[in-house]
Amino acid sequence: MPDQETARERVLEAAGELFYARGVQAVGMDAVRGGSGVSLKRLYQLFPSKEALVLAYLRQRDARWRRALAEHVDTRAAPEEKIVAVFDWLHRWFSEPGFRGCAFVNSFGELGATSAEVAEEARHHKQAFHDYLTGLVTASGRPAALADQLALLAEGAITTAAISGTPEPADRARDAARLLMDATARTV
Repeated sequence: MPDQETARERVLEAAGELFYARGVQAVGMDAVRGGSGVSLKRLYQLFPSKEALVLAYLRQRDARWRRALAEHVDTRAAPEEKIVAVFDWLHRWFSEPGFRGCAFVNSFGELGATSAEVAEEARHHKQAFHDYLTGLVTASGRPAALADQLALLAEGAITTAAISGTPEPADRARDAARLLMDATARTV
């Protein structure tokens, strides 16, 4: 039903903006209602609990984040360029107004101890990113273990950029990634 889908999207859009900007625990369902223009009754018909809404938000964010990353990386031809492009994309993301770090780390920090489902969504997102990096690394002919190091560089850059308020950690992580790629190229 189109109307239900439209209302669902409006709720997810409002929840996404509010949760990311303020934190999940600081945002009540009434704020989501106000931001989406959907009645509280309709909101609870679509999402029977705040946790259900948080999980839907995280799943939507995961799909959008990974799609945007892949679209950026896939424009590069050479496998090595694709790896470097991950860090270029991070720089672009860190430069966006309102960047507050990783929504999955933020949500895990707020709810991971009390919501096994939120913790699982965070783990799923991080594993999917790691798997994506592993695919890029193996396509470049380098050992898959390099993906572990690149993932740590990227995750550290995300956290550092959120705290420092600058996109520069992506540049430093990209430089370190190039050094690691050069080192593994000599051993392959």
